[in-house]
Amino acid sequence: MYRKRKISERLSAFHGLHFPFHAHTKKKKHRYETIVGIGGNVGDVRRRFEHLFVVLQKDKRVSLVKTSLILKNPPFGYADQDDFFNSILVLQTSMQPKVFLRYLLRLEKQFGRKRSFANAPRTLDLDIIFFDNRTIHTKDLIVPHPFYKQRESVLIPLAGVGV
Repeated sequence: MYRKRKISERLSAFHGLHFPFHAHTKKKKHRYETIVGIGGNVGDVRRRFEHLFVVLQKDKRVSLVKTSLILKNPPFGYADQDDFFNSILVLQTSMQPKVFLRYLLRLEKQFGRKRSFANAPRTLDLDIIFFDNRTIHTKDLIVPHPFYKQRESVLIPLAGVGV
């Protein structure tokens, strides 16, 4: 069951079973802390987020520290599609950034992501927003995420996890 709160004419916030979530333990299990933006607009996205939560909880390569509320917001870029649901995950991992990126890409594929064109509808989108206060600029990975400051879909959930 989700509780819905209208933020504005265009935005709604949802609280569910694991969104928001704060782990009870303060013990650091992994070397790095990373903040990942999650989104999607195809199918039952909120249920998919809950399933992703369970998958991450069971994976020893990551520790789930926090999640934000879920924000429903209009698409950007390609506008002729359904609204998106977005949230933030705070994770710990011992994977290096590029290995972690490949891990996220595998998760997207596992959850049915198909890449067709920029800003296309998608089942699950996982973006590294921050990785342990590092600045990374390679062909495959830019951290901090280059557009996070321009997106309400990141800034509003990010505020909810204390970043």
